[in-house]
Amino acid sequence: MRHRNKVKTLDRTKEARELMLRNLVSSIIIHEKVKTTKAKAKVAKSAVEKTISIAKKGDLTARRALLKTLVQPKAVEKAITVLSEKYKEKNGGYVRVIKLGNRQGDGAEMVQIELV
Repeated sequence: MRHRNKVKTLDRTKEARELMLRNLVSSIIIHEKVKTTKAKAKVAKSAVEKTISIAKKGDLTARRALLKTLVQPKAVEKAITVLSEKYKEKNGGYVRVIKLGNRQGDGAEMVQIELV
């Protein structure tokens, strides 16, 4: 039983799950929309929200925190320069998840996660 365990494991080890999540968040920030499974999108949504909230601060500490979290330096630059200005007035709700249907091969629910 998994009572009171809040971490979504996504059938991966901790290291693989964290790296996959970091890559997905970086891709969402760079491309502004990504097609993925519903389970991954649910986990990535909160990570993207937190990342943009950190980027809105825009100081050196925020930059260093983003460099620890995001895999690609290009994603850090875009988050601090472009996205922080875009969402300056907004307090959360930066991400939208749109259902696309089921995947052909295994029937997994596919969604498109995009920045609003």
